[in-house]
Amino acid sequence: MAYGNIASIDVPQIKKAAANGNITLIGMPGAGKSTVGIVLAKVLGYDFLDSDLLIQKSEGMLLWQLIETQGIDGFHRIEEEINAGISVSRNVIATGGSAVYGNRAMEHLRSIGKIVYLKVSCEELSRRLGDLTRRGVTMKPGQTLEDLYQERVPLYEKYADITVDITGLSVAEAVENIRTSI
Repeated sequence: MAYGNIASIDVPQIKKAAANGNITLIGMPGAGKSTVGIVLAKVLGYDFLDSDLLIQKSEGMLLWQLIETQGIDGFHRIEEEINAGISVSRNVIATGGSAVYGNRAMEHLRSIGKIVYLKVSCEELSRRLGDLTRRGVTMKPGQTLEDLYQERVPLYEKYADITVDITGLSVAEAVENIRTSI
């Protein structure tokens, strides 16, 4: 994603909207949660937390290694436990794409801030993504990206306080759209 004109983002309005908590970004792998999250955090003067990195640090393994050794269900249990234990304020939190499988974690994240679903078309995701297994994407044997997209979109919509379609947008445009949606 291109960074675009970050200087045009209205910082005071974003700060006002998010002053009471965190902003948690959810969405498919490759949607740009970490990239957008880092820029949004810088603009807000917030800290940035990537829950995938938190999981890797906690477990001492890369995501794909955890999935390989613990299985999909085991990975989801670890992910839910760690996400449900996040205790921060004034953070932009980028979750893993499968975070929405953990109801307890999602309710916790909702209790500590706003949840923003970064919606991207499946077509754009397939252009962006490489080897999904090495990215740590939890997919069942034989499952396609389209299958995964159809399975997860209703969960993202269920947990989102705000949905922002960022298909084809630069990072600056995505951040601006989040600002105007909060």
